[in-house]
Amino acid sequence: QAEGLVVLAYSGGLDTSCILLWLKEQGYDVIAFLANIGQDEDFDAAQKKAEKLGAKKVFIEDLRSEFVQEFIWPAVQANAVYEDRYLLGTSIARPCIARRQVQIARQERAQYVSHGATGKGNDQVRFELTCYALYPQIIAPWRIPEFYSRFRGRKDLMEYAEKHGIPVPVTPKAPWSMDANLMHISYESGILENPKNHAPSDLYQMTKNPEDSPSEPDVLEIDFAKGVPVRVTHVKEGTSKDTPLELFCYLNEIGGKHGVGRIDIVENRFIGMKSRGIYETPGGTVLLHAHLDIETFTMDREVRKIKQSLGIKFSELIYNGFWYSPECEFVRHCIDKSQENVEGRVQLSVFKGQVYILGRESPKSLYNEELVSMDVQGDYDPCDASGFIKINAVRLREHNRLQGATQKKL
Repeated sequence: QAEGLVVLAYSGGLDTSCILLWLKEQGYDVIAFLANIGQDEDFDAAQKKAEKLGAKKVFIEDLRSEFVQEFIWPAVQANAVYEDRYLLGTSIARPCIARRQVQIARQERAQYVSHGATGKGNDQVRFELTCYALYPQIIAPWRIPEFYSRFRGRKDLMEYAEKHGIPVPVTPKAPWSMDANLMHISYESGILENPKNHAPSDLYQMTKNPEDSPSEPDVLEIDFAKGVPVRVTHVKEGTSKDTPLELFCYLNEIGGKHGVGRIDIVENRFIGMKSRGIYETPGGTVLLHAHLDIETFTMDREVRKIKQSLGIKFSELIYNGFWYSPECEFVRHCIDKSQENVEGRVQLSVFKGQVYILGRESPKSLYNEELVSMDVQGDYDPCDASGFIKINAVRLREHNRLQGATQKKL
């Protein structure tokens, strides 16, 4: 018989409800912790359920503002995209949730933290690398043989729940699994495991089908300072949002209304297998387009090349669960430094699943209209281009000379 106090990351769903009871059966005292990161959840009902199942305490923590400012904003600064397509909505939420879980464990002097992530996915790695970086002891039921040999699937969980009076979902479960937060919703497993199967039209919850979206665009102005959005204004309506949480929710609303940010991909999981995921990230997609534009407008070309490679590294670190690592801290610091002059305003149109950049302005712009103009010579002598071209051609001519010599020998 085990003993000790466990802080369980609890969702109110079937899996973590069964885990809560199972941990109690093993002899542990359990504190349930629910993070509000913008998912559509009845938190009161989940709290009552956890209390009924015998949780010693229940913590419901609203982490939405810190999720936006401390996790989503650095991703925006980095243009963080994993394998060219995935905006990391689930990955980036995990260190935010696990950090608060560890804070509660310390505050309550708990010996362990626990979670309901499966033994085949990325989330177990993300949760635990955060926890191990900040806290030593973890219980992962889906990797404990006594647990996973007893609960081989949903049917076993349902039977256990019914036997122990755990309220079970009355509505039939959607034939896929879903993870929702403020940044995105992801869908995987079930009927989606066959990568050839199309996503059913009723799957998406955050975004409208672009075919059914309005026939008039919404034109927005987004103001940036140090690489993060500080205000969004609807040009026609004249309304604006300027707190991080409100601003991001508003971009989700506008992006969702026009069906922006849907992707259907096969990606490489950290543990070595490929998986199919469908994601919708409306606000994040709008911000990616806007930030890319203002960044290129205000950032030195060579700095941008280095920063771009750091953004790719940052995306991999987030995806693989290394937010709390020395290398990620270093990369974040470098990216933050690169954003010092990324400020200004981008005007864009959101329409039928797309984001169209219309114009930009900035007091820190490196764009020189006179220098680039075809009509004005400015401080530039076209004759200088001859030497520039000749110097750049030296390497190409030498390469061709060698190739020509080789061809003659053949």
